Amino acid sequence: MLVTFRTKAYANITMFGDVAVALLKLMGHSGAVPGALMPEDIPAALSRLKAAVEEHAQEPLDPAPGGTQPNPQDGKEGQYVSLAHRALPLIELLTAAAADGEYVMWD
Repeated sequence: MLVTFRTKAYANITMFGDVAVALLKLMGHSGAVPGALMPEDIPAALSRLKAAVEEHAQEPLDPAPGGTQPNPQDGKEGQYVSLAHRALPLIELLTAAAADGEYVMWD
């Protein structure tokens, strides 16, 4: 499943479904798809997401078979995408929507 975030203030962003749901939950949302944020709710959601990224910036947030996540501290070689990198496009979208007072929707 893919989830696309939309707002009039920024380009659409498409993510893997499990990554998008994880980010939605970090924003304090239920993780339901489809969904939306009203303009007045965006600053709080953005603040929660930024706080989670600051606290867990280097933790992996990759879709993986079987629901397992790679662990960069286990000493095994491999590549992963950190929470900070996965969240950056969504943070930029939310920032633009908050600045313009626009809704954010996803499906």
